Amino acid sequence: MTDNTDTIVALATPNGVGAIAVIRLSGPDAINIANSVFKGKDLSKLASHTIHFGSITDDDLILDEVLVSLFVGPRSYTRENVVEISCHASGYIIESIIKLFIKKGARSAKPGEFTLRAFLNGQLDLSQAEAVADLIASNSKASQQVALQQLRGGFSTQLQALREQLVNFASLIELELDFAEEDVEFANRDQLKQLIHEITKIVGRLINSFELGNAIKNGVNTVIAGRPNAGKSTLLNALLNEERAIVSHIPGTTRDTIEEVLNIQGINFRLIDTAGIREATDAIEQIGVQRTMEKISQSALLVYVFDAAEITIEELNNDIASLQKPGVTMLVVANKADLLNKSESQQVEKSERSFADLFANAYSFGERSLFTSPSPDFRTFGLPDIIFISAKEKHHIDELKHKIYSSAVKDQLSDDETLVTNIRHLEALQKTEEALVRVLGGIDGSITSDFLSMDIKQALHYLGEITGVVTTDDLLENIFSKFCIGK
Repeated sequence: MTDNTDTIVALATPNGVGAIAVIRLSGPDAINIANSVFKGKDLSKLASHTIHFGSITDDDLILDEVLVSLFVGPRSYTRENVVEISCHASGYIIESIIKLFIKKGARSAKPGEFTLRAFLNGQLDLSQAEAVADLIASNSKASQQVALQQLRGGFSTQLQALREQLVNFASLIELELDFAEEDVEFANRDQLKQLIHEITKIVGRLINSFELGNAIKNGVNTVIAGRPNAGKSTLLNALLNEERAIVSHIPGTTRDTIEEVLNIQGINFRLIDTAGIREATDAIEQIGVQRTMEKISQSALLVYVFDAAEITIEELNNDIASLQKPGVTMLVVANKADLLNKSESQQVEKSERSFADLFANAYSFGERSLFTSPSPDFRTFGLPDIIFISAKEKHHIDELKHKIYSSAVKDQLSDDETLVTNIRHLEALQKTEEALVRVLGGIDGSITSDFLSMDIKQALHYLGEITGVVTTDDLLENIFSKFCIGK
């Protein structure tokens, strides 16, 4: 895939105007190349992990005064000799220094090549290398913590333990093949079955963790939907604590989606305020309603908002039924609940039971409880649990935020919990699970050792793909080409 014997160079900090830029050299000649243009101490005679002041010169021309950080292999990120030049972040200076290093024998690094070398040289396994990219891209406390845990080897350690147990049994079964004519069993089938059950349970838990892991890594798509004038935009503003969306008493004010990010306890929720759902009065509003339904189908969480003072139970049930989608968690929110016990709000003149009539005396904005009496059983009316708020008065917005957070996390987030965040890892785990199921079927069906060995080897292969025990050039090319240059 790449020549691992030459010396590479790249800018390790982002392009753009700033105070300082860092140029990184890695490879067998990194120290010699840097030393040939550095005016200061002799870098070849200095200890690793030291920093030195001097200047970079091209013949007699001083390009910049710099700090040189020295990392002698194998005590470096790539396990090679690494030199990092901290210079002033002038585009001209950066380009001149990099061109000078290339003239002296280095070559430009490819995207992710420093981390690729760290992997090839045994400094990181493949899942840890991928965690480097995740750590750089992390945009919340939770995503940073998950990436850091994987970088430190939490995921790798768990997978390695599983592989070692499988390898031991695979070795015993291979031994049986050598004594096929003797008809002996070195691998106890009951113990193997118990082990496969235990590993399958762990693999299944890792697979199930992807939903949360992916949400932490990429944010949770959260749609706010409901009828016109339900207070969706007011709720968006209340959640963000800023006037982000235009609020009006005129139905259909929101024609298109409005998207903002809300961070709750370290997790990003991508809030999407949508057009009110009703029979559209014009072509533009019709497009807005269509986009609303599309966004709901693509979301992980739906916050359905209704006007508690202006809806019937039948209408509410119909809305909930029409908006429920497979794989989408729904929170039902009764907005304008501060109007429930005010006589002027009781204007729903319909034969159907109104929500306001049924729950007019149930709601309270007390500090301790949402209800003046025990919470009503909404199931009596065919309804799910309902969260009462007043978006305009910002009542119980914090309680709603807690519900939004808990609906995504579901008590799965802890410091020592391993979460799968990478789709490549998920697919490998799913294939591992399929191979383990075949192993169990083979044991129950008393298949011969050679077929049993093949299925165990397949499980080992897919587990090995995650950490890089099993790799191909195409796989490495696909992973590291997505890294930024300089990392």
